[in-house]
Amino acid sequence: QVQLVESGGGLVQPGGSLRLSCLASGFTFSTYAMTWYRQAPGKERELVASISNLGLRRNYPDSTKGRFTISRDNAKNTVYLQMNSLKPEDTAVYYCNAGYSPSFDWGQGTQVTVSS
Repeated sequence: QVQLVESGGGLVQPGGSLRLSCLASGFTFSTYAMTWYRQAPGKERELVASISNLGLRRNYPDSTKGRFTISRDNAKNTVYLQMNSLKPEDTAVYYCNAGYSPSFDWGQGTQVTVSS
């Protein structure tokens, strides 16, 4: 059974940093690209970063480029999202999924709130 368990969210002030983790199980992690998404209240889920299966390629939309960094540890079946220079508009529930488009059911996500 596939499980995606996100953690590391919280409340942070504008300009602050957070590091999210996603522990994956139930599939061969090292053969899948991984992607982080977020969903703010009243908005559609959007992609915030993706990484190839061996970590050689990373992609970011303009909204997160230069501030967010995605990485992975295939030995630990974990993908990370380092978020710096956080803005109030980054407030959302953050999710991970396998592939460049979602391959599995969503996990519970982790809430990130950026507020002073």
